Amino acid sequence: MKKKLSIILVLMMCVSIFAGCSSSNKGKDDSLDSVKKAGVLKVGLSDDYPPMEFRDKDGKDAGFDIDVANAVAKKLGVKLKVVTNAYDGIFLALNSKKFDYVQSTVSITDDRKKKMLFSDPYINGGCAIFLKSGDNSIKSGDDLKGKVVGCQAGTTSQDALSKLSGLKDVKKYEATTDAFLDLQNGRIEALVADPMVGDYYMVKNPGKFKKVEKYLGKEPIGAAFRKNDKALRDAYQKAYDELKKDGTISKISNNWFGYDVTKENN
Repeated sequence: MKKKLSIILVLMMCVSIFAGCSSSNKGKDDSLDSVKKAGVLKVGLSDDYPPMEFRDKDGKDAGFDIDVANAVAKKLGVKLKVVTNAYDGIFLALNSKKFDYVQSTVSITDDRKKKMLFSDPYINGGCAIFLKSGDNSIKSGDDLKGKVVGCQAGTTSQDALSKLSGLKDVKKYEATTDAFLDLQNGRIEALVADPMVGDYYMVKNPGKFKKVEKYLGKEPIGAAFRKNDKALRDAYQKAYDELKKDGTISKISNNWFGYDVTKENN
């Protein structure tokens, strides 16, 4: 009887130890270790937002965010793999582990911070209003009443427009390139997008577009990570800070914008 009790006690202790190990492993943050082991950092992005992330004329991934992501991956000693995803589903894809993090002109909002981890802001973006050149009828968000306005689906621009009353219609686009084409052709009367993105379109299409001086709102932009992936987020931040300090980020910015768009975050 004593022998049976001893065996039972030993078995119970073993079960308890294994259960404890299992619980401990379950809570472990192996986000950075997994990337290092694979030798690949997978970044999720919507490749339709030039000059931040897009496909060039040769079909290759290009843009400010992609260059920054490549530089960070190199610092971490791994290769970068770009995984494209429609923006309105990109955070669901992140949580389902389709990629390791998102660097796709993501605005940092209080609501998003409840669900994800973010790097420090690296650009100050926001919701700027763009019009066809020569249109002087809109000088602020109040003047959008009765207008057909465009934005990219799933963005904070869409959120900002949802808070305005009296709009005739809000057209949501998967690609901002299509939205600017519709603005140019008069299918929409205004377009809300990040200021640096619209500035790029104005430079590439001189005399066709203009930007309204008053924004609907300004927002910090950062890289987004799964809520429990603190190790990967911290490693990303350390690498980015080193690239900022040695001038790499400034060079990347000057290549795409002609100036250091990150200077407000120094």
